[in-house]
Amino acid sequence: MTTHHHNPLSARLSRRSLIGTGAALAGGFALGSGGLLTVSAQDGRNSVVWISPRGTLEVFDDYGYWVGKEMGYFGDIETELQPGILEATSGGKAVAEGQADMSFVSPGVFSALIEAGTDLVSAWHQGPWDTFDFAVAPGSDITEVAQFEGKRVALGDPGWSLITDPLFAQAGIDPASVQYVQAGASWAQAVDSDQADGALCWEGLRAQWGAVGLEYDYILGKDWSKFPANSFQIRREDFEDDSLTELYTNYLQGWAMGMKFAHWNPLAAAQITASVEEISASLHETFPDMAVGVESMWQNAQIFRGDFESRAGWGDHDLESWQAYFDTLLELGQVTEAISAEDICKNEYIAGANDFDVEAVKEAARTYELDETFAAIDMPEGAGFTKDELG
Repeated sequence: MTTHHHNPLSARLSRRSLIGTGAALAGGFALGSGGLLTVSAQDGRNSVVWISPRGTLEVFDDYGYWVGKEMGYFGDIETELQPGILEATSGGKAVAEGQADMSFVSPGVFSALIEAGTDLVSAWHQGPWDTFDFAVAPGSDITEVAQFEGKRVALGDPGWSLITDPLFAQAGIDPASVQYVQAGASWAQAVDSDQADGALCWEGLRAQWGAVGLEYDYILGKDWSKFPANSFQIRREDFEDDSLTELYTNYLQGWAMGMKFAHWNPLAAAQITASVEEISASLHETFPDMAVGVESMWQNAQIFRGDFESRAGWGDHDLESWQAYFDTLLELGQVTEAISAEDICKNEYIAGANDFDVEAVKEAARTYELDETFAAIDMPEGAGFTKDELG
């Protein structure tokens, strides 16, 4: 995929424009560096190789992992994050073939993998709230998704209709009634230039659009959609192997502790992520104003936390939400056979992964020393601590 440098927006968004939580999913593309997968040793295992859906790690989205790693929350487990390659189902296939242990694909790609006979289960629901949004012009008459009937909606890739069709069906309109505008890399500006009435966006990316001067109103997926967002998948044979239960539980606990830390002090979590050696330079290039980086991370944090009071903890799957999604795909013909949520979405690791010293994590977050850059940024609304409570 080429970046058009005559276009200031796509130049600024070069690393991020088509990547994000679960976005490099349907069309099988993403921007960023593809990476070759290494084969992980399976004997006497104490390692987990996690593969990104984006073709890049140069984003704030994986903050839970980077915080967990920095704070020692993974213990002695050897952990590795792989950027993956650019084809949508590649992460799930790599796990199925033993080249990685855990993928992070969207429900749409996961269902396509299941339809293709790939024997994976979702072991951790990272995104209980829907991450996908629609951007509309400021003051637009379109305030809910059902109003897109007969309207023009911009996509960056034709494959994204796998994301949007179920959303339109959920809103009660026939996806065929929506006119898709295939705008390629300039899809972000399609509403601004009146080529479309709306454009697909997602949490994390929304912050960046505002930062580069795209003034839009948004219909947020988390406000209306009952559908799930991305989860972590592992091989069914690993799930059924009792000797690996402790490894996966402890690994996922590292993510849970990292996300708990970030909930209390997102400024510290963003600082930790932005200082990771292999992604630091790119993050600083993508986010010259780190306040936007914090906002991008915090948008994802809302999706990952969901309605926390009603969940059984980090990673918990709401099987009703997943079943509603799979049933919608069947009605649309995106899958040809019914999928049972409880057969492929597993909550067995959740209790153990959430069984950690919450107060110790909270105190670590409160006392983490912020550098000059992050100390100057406002604490996001809804964070566990206020700025005054830190230190």
